[in-house]
Amino acid sequence: MNIHEYQAKALLKEYGAPVADGLPIFSADEAGAVAEKLGGPLWVVKSQIHAGGRGKGKFKEESAGEKGGVRLAFSKEEVIEFVGQMLGATLVTNQTGEAGKQVNRIYIEDGADIDRELYLSILVDRTSGRVAFVVSTEGGMDIEAVAEETPDKILTVPINPDAGVTADNAIALCDALKLEGTARDDGMHLFPILYKAFVEKDMSLLEINPLIVMENQRLRVLDAKVSFDGNALFRHPDVMALRDKTEEDAKEIEASKYDLAYVALDGNIGCMVNGAGLAMATMDIIKLYGAEPANFLDVGGGASVEKVTAAFKIITSDPNVKGILVNIFGGIMRCDVIAQGVLTAVQEVGLEVPLVVRLEGTRVEEGKKLIAESDLNVIPADDLNDAAQKIVAAVKGA
Repeated sequence: MNIHEYQAKALLKEYGAPVADGLPIFSADEAGAVAEKLGGPLWVVKSQIHAGGRGKGKFKEESAGEKGGVRLAFSKEEVIEFVGQMLGATLVTNQTGEAGKQVNRIYIEDGADIDRELYLSILVDRTSGRVAFVVSTEGGMDIEAVAEETPDKILTVPINPDAGVTADNAIALCDALKLEGTARDDGMHLFPILYKAFVEKDMSLLEINPLIVMENQRLRVLDAKVSFDGNALFRHPDVMALRDKTEEDAKEIEASKYDLAYVALDGNIGCMVNGAGLAMATMDIIKLYGAEPANFLDVGGGASVEKVTAAFKIITSDPNVKGILVNIFGGIMRCDVIAQGVLTAVQEVGLEVPLVVRLEGTRVEEGKKLIAESDLNVIPADDLNDAAQKIVAAVKGA
């Protein structure tokens, strides 16, 4: 689960991290009062959407101006002007896709005199099997670009979970970020705070880009992106309360009700698969034969008819889906349950696109019989390779 920047900063502030004073607004009428309360003389007006690259993004509406989704205001009047332009407009960034996202919240905060911009994130490092800091002196840039062009400027510091952030860890991070004097003292204090917040709140990502050294040599969290482990949210009702469903895909919200692992994608072939590995392989082979998957969907190892029916309905609710591939290997999952779920869903919502079904494993003959004896216009497949070729051909009209 993701949260907005202003929510992430409020959370980090509770742990003692240095953040600027700021307030969120949900209506343009609030802009003047918030600007007066913060006092200025420099305000930063920030669009709040669940996507990066806001500062370099562009609004679809001409009336929103051309200054991007993060703007510096030097007067109360400019704050009011920018909020009026941005709120309710659609911001397109390198992470939103062409559709963009509507800005429903604005964060206004005090400006800062910046000396240097740094990059810092905390994540689960699969290589070391530990939570790790990733830092670079190249703050404000896409870390992917830094990794590709100047990988020597990125340092990864895994943290021993028994010891937490040690003095040696903090020193290594300070050295990598070239922090000296007051900024170094701030870093030695800040790094354990960030790690504590990450672990205690079951975060999966904490990214600060940039972490700045101000002209007075104090550190400040200038931006913050936080994601949480969805499997641990039951432990954090305070975090759950921060969820903004308007930022989430409606299909993904519906899938979460049935404990389905679903991620919407940009393709036109809907996929229903059991097992994350098989789902990834299914998407890969669809791409291999020249098409694009419309989703990642893992119904799990022990799905019920109700769950399969819900999954099928979610797939067909996507107007971009021009064909569906059901690919099931029955271990714990029974093929006849999948077949019955598909039949039930089709009876309820209809079937207007080609459907290819590949079943293998537990009670496969029973599953194939159910589909064969139905009135469905189903294209059977013998294996994954066969299934992918048939659904791609059907979608392309071959």
